[in-house]
Amino acid sequence: MTRMLTVRNVAVAALMIFLALIPVYSQMSGNVFIMTLFTRIVILAIAAVSLNLIMGFGGMVSFGHAAYLGIAGYAVGILAHEGINSGFLQWPIALLACALFALVTGALSLRTRGVYFIMITLAFAQMVYYIGVSLDRYGADDGLTIYKRSDFAGLLNLSNRTTFYYLCFVCLVGTCYLVWRIVNSRFGMVIQGARSNERRMRAIGFPTYRYRLTCYVIAGVMCGLAGILLANQTDFVSPAMMHWTRSGDLIVMAVLGGMGSVLGPVIGAVALLVLEESLPGIIGFVGQFITGKPVVAAKEYWALILGPMLLLVVLFARGGIDGLLEKIRRG
Repeated sequence: MTRMLTVRNVAVAALMIFLALIPVYSQMSGNVFIMTLFTRIVILAIAAVSLNLIMGFGGMVSFGHAAYLGIAGYAVGILAHEGINSGFLQWPIALLACALFALVTGALSLRTRGVYFIMITLAFAQMVYYIGVSLDRYGADDGLTIYKRSDFAGLLNLSNRTTFYYLCFVCLVGTCYLVWRIVNSRFGMVIQGARSNERRMRAIGFPTYRYRLTCYVIAGVMCGLAGILLANQTDFVSPAMMHWTRSGDLIVMAVLGGMGSVLGPVIGAVALLVLEESLPGIIGFVGQFITGKPVVAAKEYWALILGPMLLLVVLFARGGIDGLLEKIRRG
């Protein structure tokens, strides 16, 4: 019992309880913005958890992971644009599109290693990005508005903020549980073994290429789920969803929270996006306190503070925030 009540476990449990109670606080306070913000955080946390599966546990650093957000989002948007609003059709088609893209690109990318793998995944993502830009029928660079969210024949009302938030939260918990089961299974042990020494794993008889490709496809489908939810939340899709900078954001979330930890990316997503929202206001307040008058321009330079903060975490907390909590437990 004492072993379970560690600083890390208590902090993680508190975070999950906090996320579960966001709609309650939003309704009691009348603060709609916090519901919108944390819905986005939960959705991007799903994408970060999926990236962590291949990057943190599999050693596959993908700079094109956000492509699945865009592919799934556009699948939902295009089907809605053509009059197909049923979630029973939209969601499977979107996930299948992500699986096929991951299968094809993974089959090619996983034949390379290191920086070559990174560049190939980036190239595939940018290819999809420019395809999105060229889709004139579906808004091209301006994006596509989704006028009606996915319809589940009255079983779920995704237009209701609370219902939609809890759907996203359940998807996050389910994704984390699935990743936990994967990494603690025989399959997961092979993936982690291949990350450490792939040649040795092949020598003892494991077809590491097939294992890694399967893991890559699973991660792509998980990220596709986040893309479906993001499209429904924003009622809008655009090529910006799959730009390489979005992949960079997902990598930062995973590294900040803790790579190789199931819940680390969730911590990283909450920390990064809350800082992005709060730092401009904090800087403006401090600037006004020092100068005695509003300093609007100071809010534009919040990234100059966020950058060094992230650098300090990378340098002095190698396991991210999750690793830092584990160090506190060990003393």
